[in-house]
Amino acid sequence: MTRLPSRSAFHTFLAWEAGGAVLLMIAAAAAMLLVNLPGGAGHAYHVMLHTPIGPTLSSRIGPMTPHLWINDGLMAIFFLLVGLEIKREFVAGELSNWAARRLPIMAAAAGMAVPALIYLMLTAKQPALSQGWAIPAATDIAFAIGVLALLGSRAPTSLKLFLTAVAIVDDMGAVAIIALFYSHGLDLVALAGAGAVLAVMFGFNRAGVKALIPYLLGFALMWLLMLLSGVHATVAGVLAAMTVPIGRGPATSDGSHSPLHRLEHALHPWSAYLIVPLFGFANAGLNIGGEAGALLFAPLSLGVAMGLFLGKQAGIFGAVWIAVRLGLAERPAGASWSQIYGMAMLCGIGFTMSLFIGALAFPGQPLLVEEAKGGVLLGSLLSAVSGYVILRWIARPAAFAAG
Repeated sequence: MTRLPSRSAFHTFLAWEAGGAVLLMIAAAAAMLLVNLPGGAGHAYHVMLHTPIGPTLSSRIGPMTPHLWINDGLMAIFFLLVGLEIKREFVAGELSNWAARRLPIMAAAAGMAVPALIYLMLTAKQPALSQGWAIPAATDIAFAIGVLALLGSRAPTSLKLFLTAVAIVDDMGAVAIIALFYSHGLDLVALAGAGAVLAVMFGFNRAGVKALIPYLLGFALMWLLMLLSGVHATVAGVLAAMTVPIGRGPATSDGSHSPLHRLEHALHPWSAYLIVPLFGFANAGLNIGGEAGALLFAPLSLGVAMGLFLGKQAGIFGAVWIAVRLGLAERPAGASWSQIYGMAMLCGIGFTMSLFIGALAFPGQPLLVEEAKGGVLLGSLLSAVSGYVILRWIARPAAFAAG
């Protein structure tokens, strides 16, 4: 049976994610509107994001622009928060023991593998597109939780909790993919420096340092060294999070004394209400008029869209069904099979992480990045609408559903 965390912590988490999802939708819609307005609005949008404002932190990426500061800088803070959530869940949350981890890990793994396979099948005739295999493998936790929040009591708490656990494991996979497959031209000296900083931060943890300033300074230095090394700088956020103490006892479950909890609660509003909406605004601008609309039907776009829409639901629901039928895990308490299917559909909302990976997959190829963006938007929209319809009007509560 699914174990629920304390009500205040989980409900606060849901409120942040749901509120952030609304702002993210508004920001993405604003970007789409600007790019598609007649006149020079679209050109002004691109100039605003890509004008060099400095400094040049790495010759590999050139002068910093607003787009780079958002994607490589602010998103590192987002990944720091992701890392804190991962550590909390593994130490004191839904993923704190192997019995609880089994089903979310199986579901997330299948939910990443099946979309990647569908993408590769649909783009098989163009080998140059294979680099984008990971784009449909990610789930946007803010959007998915936001849709569930709109459903209120029609989505049981256990289903929201299971979706959160799957998305957190999914985030772990996405971070690993970024570090292993989307890092280029490694500078081993800078990478060794980042490793040394990480070791010092773990030393702080072992020495019982509870103040957050040393960890934040270490995070900033490691971010810069990662940027110089060729490993994507946002990975520094997750690695830094692993060093922040969580402790054990009351602060671990729902208190405010643990350094990890204090930092998580401080960062979450900034991430949900500023960083992620800014990222959406900077990356969701897609011209869908005229010839640009044909991008939605390019092999890359269709591969991403179908990977998200078909692959996520097939992978996640299939993994849960097989695990339960084989006795490897129990179905989330109070959730029917139709509700689980609707939740699996919502996992096809890949917005933030998918857009992020899309930009990394095709550096210096703006047309392919635009095609990936179109596929992400199409697949995420189909998944969001279909998942909502299933959970709102079709799914039956567990009490009335056949086991």
